[in-house]
Amino acid sequence: MKKIASTSLRAGVVATFSLACGLAAAQDADPLGRDPFERFNRGVYRFNDGVDRAVLRPVATAYRDAVPSLVRQGVNNFFGNLGDVWNLANNVMQLKLQNSAETFMRLNVNTFFGLGGLLDIASEAGIERHSEDFGQTLGRWGVPSGPYLVLPILGPSTVRDTAALPVDYYGDALSHVNDIPARNSLTVLRVVDTRANLLRASTLIQDAALDPYSFTRDAFLQKRRSEIHDGSEPDESK
Repeated sequence: MKKIASTSLRAGVVATFSLACGLAAAQDADPLGRDPFERFNRGVYRFNDGVDRAVLRPVATAYRDAVPSLVRQGVNNFFGNLGDVWNLANNVMQLKLQNSAETFMRLNVNTFFGLGGLLDIASEAGIERHSEDFGQTLGRWGVPSGPYLVLPILGPSTVRDTAALPVDYYGDALSHVNDIPARNSLTVLRVVDTRANLLRASTLIQDAALDPYSFTRDAFLQKRRSEIHDGSEPDESK
């Protein structure tokens, strides 16, 4: 865990200095920092929607219908506990001492007393999860978000969040599983579990939004600003 945090911190410093000038220039060219690549983004959005309708949504629906809710909750808890390793590293890098302490406590309680994370005992005890990723860490360090992007398969992002993806990948506990078949199987299961948890929300967006693309973009950007500023009213430039 210490190795992941220290390596990520070094990578983060390099990423911060290399990105700051370029992203600041992008913000100046596009003061709202929103969607100058809309035509490209809409094309990728349509591609992602096609993949989702053809593959991800049917598989996630079958998973939801076939697997008992108790088992699905255990799977979700397990991956949430794995994610707390990287949450801890990012809380430390952001110098959020209380959140770091609570995340460390969550990780230990659920790992040792929750059957490796299958049970979320920490939440039952009132220990909150503080989800952080390296994109949020860069935001806290003052790196502007840059324009909105839609990535193939991965979906909504920004230039800053996209630049943070390699560090997030390295910080992901699953990426350090040496057994390749096991790692791939767990990765697929996590994708299916995540998509299954979003089935209702995605249906509501498709049914209710006049323009699902714009709705998704605006909701994503607002959510990211809120996450970076911990729910307080954010500066539009970040």
